[in-house]
Amino acid sequence: MKKIQVLFVFLVFATRVFSQVKLCSWNLQNFGKSKSDSVILFIAENLKDFDLVAIVEVVAGNGGAQAVARLDDALDRTGSSWDYCISDPTSGTTTVERYAFLWKKDKLKKKGDAWLEKKYQQEIEREPYFATFSSEEKEFTVGAFHARPKEKQPETEIKFFKLFPGEYPEKTLLFCGDFNCPQSHTVFTPLKEMDFKPALNGQKTSLKMECNTGGCLASEYDNVFYNSTRMTPMRSGVVHFYKNFNTLKKARRISDHIPVYFEFFLN
Repeated sequence: MKKIQVLFVFLVFATRVFSQVKLCSWNLQNFGKSKSDSVILFIAENLKDFDLVAIVEVVAGNGGAQAVARLDDALDRTGSSWDYCISDPTSGTTTVERYAFLWKKDKLKKKGDAWLEKKYQQEIEREPYFATFSSEEKEFTVGAFHARPKEKQPETEIKFFKLFPGEYPEKTLLFCGDFNCPQSHTVFTPLKEMDFKPALNGQKTSLKMECNTGGCLASEYDNVFYNSTRMTPMRSGVVHFYKNFNTLKKARRISDHIPVYFEFFLN
């Protein structure tokens, strides 16, 4: 009996480890042809240990799609085979961008086509980009989002996210990206009341122009909101890539945001 119990525990543990997903979300400021090959390689080295990567702020022109392809190629050379998809340009009138997802092919399978959410494109400047993935026959859907800047009241867009669980009740949703708004803002209260929890609490994610006595990070903008009834969190945090540089000016050639990550398994 004891051997059977040990085997059962081992099988449960093994299944959970194998089905564990490591998601990273990164606002790669103006991600396009301005990113050199050395910058792309640096980015790939910081992303290679994740299973799924959501890229925010891919430029609509100036080689944005090509930069994602270059990143995919760089990731392929880190030891795993990756695939990717890129959104069409967002439909806003002031700032038009793209999103991208990259994933390890031996870990995840994309189910169907990814899509820019059109239901609220009049209300949301850069409508979120959704894609559904499967891990060990369990599916989840990621929505990547880049909110309008803080001075333009991103909460006027974020308030529509409370409608997505009702639009897609059959999907296991999580939202990630640059919300330009801290998770403590009351605009997230409706999502939290529907059991969506932030992966990070009180974690600043944007870079200052220069480090000072208050540190190098400025604002709590980037996060992941996950359905806590359908996902079990394992670990979350940020990647302090800027510590590889002597100055923040050099680090900001990569991005003015740091990556955030969330590791989970599906219930």
